[in-house]
Amino acid sequence: ATYDLKKRHNQLKTVLCGRCKLLSHGHMVTAVGGHGGYPGGKQFVSAEELREKLSYLRHEKALIVKLVDIVDFNGSFLSRIRDFAGANPIVLVITKVDLLPRDTDLNCIGDWVVESVVRKKLNVLSVHLTSSKSLVGITGVISEIQQEKKARDVYILGSANVGKSAFISAMLKTMAYKDPVAAAAQKYKPIQSAVPGTTLGPIQIEAFLGGGKLYDTPGVHLHHRQAAVIHADDLPSLAPQSRLKGRCFPANDTDVGLSGNTLFWGGLVRIDVVKALPRTRLTFYGPKKLSINMVPTTEADEFYKREVGVMLTPPTGQERAEGWCGLQGVRELQIKYEELDRPASDIAISGLGWIAVEPLGVPSSDPDSSVEEEDGDSGELHLRVHVPKPVEVFVRAP
Repeated sequence: ATYDLKKRHNQLKTVLCGRCKLLSHGHMVTAVGGHGGYPGGKQFVSAEELREKLSYLRHEKALIVKLVDIVDFNGSFLSRIRDFAGANPIVLVITKVDLLPRDTDLNCIGDWVVESVVRKKLNVLSVHLTSSKSLVGITGVISEIQQEKKARDVYILGSANVGKSAFISAMLKTMAYKDPVAAAAQKYKPIQSAVPGTTLGPIQIEAFLGGGKLYDTPGVHLHHRQAAVIHADDLPSLAPQSRLKGRCFPANDTDVGLSGNTLFWGGLVRIDVVKALPRTRLTFYGPKKLSINMVPTTEADEFYKREVGVMLTPPTGQERAEGWCGLQGVRELQIKYEELDRPASDIAISGLGWIAVEPLGVPSSDPDSSVEEEDGDSGELHLRVHVPKPVEVFVRAP
């Protein structure tokens, strides 16, 4: 009866399944059971099943376009990509570059990415920096795909929430000017949402004139990212919506040293500064919604117990804080530095963002003080980072 009614009023194009309707209204419906999905998720796909679904790719002749989110570069990298891709050629696309701080030099970022990829021993055809929002770099990816695909199918792979659906929409939009097939395919473009696991199985899209199809694949779910440990309702607060702005501790005008203090990044990360130079600075890059609080390390445990779910969010609200697993993963970091006036390294938190560590980031108020006297013994900073159990902490070149 519904069908007949819709047909009579020419509304068949707008029929949505229940799940898509919820998603398009911003509800959190995850496809993957278990990790951060619904606890009772019987009807959902497990991460292992998704891997199974894609394992046939190894034996196909295909072109793989692998997406990595620049804000969570290490966390979304998908280190075992060859398990899916086999010997197929890979084009590496870095998404969301429009979120990087305003004065970022994209050439430097490009070099940094290439260096990281080489270090991970992954051979790729090329690396592209793109933004699906501002369409930066999209034409470059399209011409690379057209050149390399040679009638093969093209698969878009990446971890959950790396922006595959947005990337495909941007691609179809750009191709639509010249390619009638892509223009027609825009009607069927995948639904986008902040929920990991919106896509349940490979979606086939007729996007190319000369044969070969485009496939949007389910996001591979990684249990070591923050999204896997927090409640589904808190997920939107982890997705940065606008350009990142570094938040510095201590700020320029304060004389507080970091040594002996603890910084909380929302309720998700705790950093104890065991040993640092008097002018060491930490700069946080991540979602604006997470506040950063500093307390003396001696009071940190008590402060966390009292404020988790209140001032330290996510987890949001008392009831979620009660079921919260806490920060059981502890990582001791000894960060060496050669040059004092350059960042020593980045500490990247899987699924959240990164922290730039600068041994001498805070300008000195006393022009005569020399650094040598401050630090006679060794060029090393000592930090202790606490995160929820499966979440990974990476130390990388800044």
